[in-house]
Amino acid sequence: MITVFYDGKCGLCSKEIQHYKRIAPDGVFDWVDITVSSRGLKKEGVSLSTGLRLLHAKDNNEVIHVGVDAFILIWKQLQNWQILATFVSIPIIRQIAYFIYNKFANWRFDRLEHCQLAAKNESK
Repeated sequence: MITVFYDGKCGLCSKEIQHYKRIAPDGVFDWVDITVSSRGLKKEGVSLSTGLRLLHAKDNNEVIHVGVDAFILIWKQLQNWQILATFVSIPIIRQIAYFIYNKFANWRFDRLEHCQLAAKNESK
């Protein structure tokens, strides 16, 4: 079972995860909204604010994948998405995807109130 830790309060994130849920085969994913409960994420040693900033997923071998690697892990399991996973896995494409995703993730995190609250609470 692949565990996906996602930000359920982010409209874009939720919309994307809902799409993946609709097309995902049964019994492959455990979808965890970390805005409802972050215990599983914290158990993996990941803070709530870090989990809100970047998508995290744990594979069948208990390895945590972050950001673009988490998307690749998800896409590999979805019919018609394996091609995208393979393409984004190409080293130069992966580097570009990392750059773009991290810029977007930071921009999104800086604009969402619940993300800023989590960061503020962790800095206390």
